[in-house]
Amino acid sequence: MKRSSRSSLGRDEMKTTTNAGGDVRLSGISKTYGSFTAVHPLDLTVPQGSFFALLGASGCGKTTTLRMIAGLEEPTSGTVHLGDQDVTALPPYKRPVNTVFQSYALFPHLDIFENVAFGLRRRGIKSVKKQVEEMLELVQLGEQARKKPHQLSGGQQQRVAVARALINHPRCSSSTSPSAPSTSSCAARCSWSSNASRPRSASPSCTSRTTRRRP
Repeated sequence: MKRSSRSSLGRDEMKTTTNAGGDVRLSGISKTYGSFTAVHPLDLTVPQGSFFALLGASGCGKTTTLRMIAGLEEPTSGTVHLGDQDVTALPPYKRPVNTVFQSYALFPHLDIFENVAFGLRRRGIKSVKKQVEEMLELVQLGEQARKKPHQLSGGQQQRVAVARALINHPRCSSSTSPSAPSTSSCAARCSWSSNASRPRSASPSCTSRTTRRRP
């Protein structure tokens, strides 16, 4: 894959050398706000089952790119494909994509169990206990299930947000937050689970994380 050495993501064309069967495929995607260009035209393929990181300075377009994949931002030009499906015009709730935001966006009035169960309940699934307990064990928070978010550390809150995203079996899971708050053992377990422990039909296409470049 080619990476631009400039601070603005996509100023130089970025491509992977994989075939067109990659699960996340951006074709000429860009985003402008009036006269300001947040993301220059970008071509990028993220293969199925991969862990992919976007690196760059603050404001170079990393989060905007992920938001366009999730449907939270409408591209000014270009298309977004998940597998063979063009999802460019689909609203966020119709895309098999989950995003962990930098603020984590946990519900303060719900305990940890209900935060993780939220997506399942919204889909009308009645019996969620087993799935939620398994996901909390995966992120090493089984004993914290009945605590509220404010009673957890920053790293623990991040793991709740990751569990809430993964429990919905998304085809693509993305994060706009640095990985530092999570313990390495927990991150390794989540990465393994997201790529190996689910049935083939439910395995995620990619897990993308924007990472701050350290001096």
